[in-house]
Amino acid sequence: MRVEVHVHGTILLRSGISNEQMESALRPLLDYIDEDSLADVRSIHPDEPGITFDRRRRVIEICWTGDVGRSFRQLLADALDALNAYCEEAAPVDITYYHEDGRDEFDVIFVGPTAESIDRARRQRMTEDLQHVLSRDFDDAEISQILNLVNQMFDRRWESGRRSSGAASTETSEMVARRKHLH
Repeated sequence: MRVEVHVHGTILLRSGISNEQMESALRPLLDYIDEDSLADVRSIHPDEPGITFDRRRRVIEICWTGDVGRSFRQLLADALDALNAYCEEAAPVDITYYHEDGRDEFDVIFVGPTAESIDRARRQRMTEDLQHVLSRDFDDAEISQILNLVNQMFDRRWESGRRSSGAASTETSEMVARRKHLH
């Protein structure tokens, strides 16, 4: 069974990273979508650039949509995990699966140079998401109480050794919506 997926993210890399290193890290993904190089990666939507590596800016930009099968999620996680060694800082990569039945599934894979940086990125993302959702019904003081509790939960998780590491750091949720892209 094939499903349409949109992958979107911006990953800042350490200086001195070559195109060959990026293609090597992303080789499982390139092989899966049957492309020889990053320059060949095209989205099924012509207004999306695909996957680009800007060596001068030290950035990988991902804005790609394609049809994928069941093994894609793990393959993408493995490919992004290979990027951890090249990352300057942690970053989220958003994945949206558009199922035939109208159900959309949202996933986030975090990449980063260390488990601590990934944990900080997850915490930041959670804080931003909660602030956005809660601001519809609660004032700043009430939101602050909830965010303090969430930060305590992250602290306890970190202290207990249940840390995020690489692409295994994901968040998944399902939503019912019309086909929409992230931008």
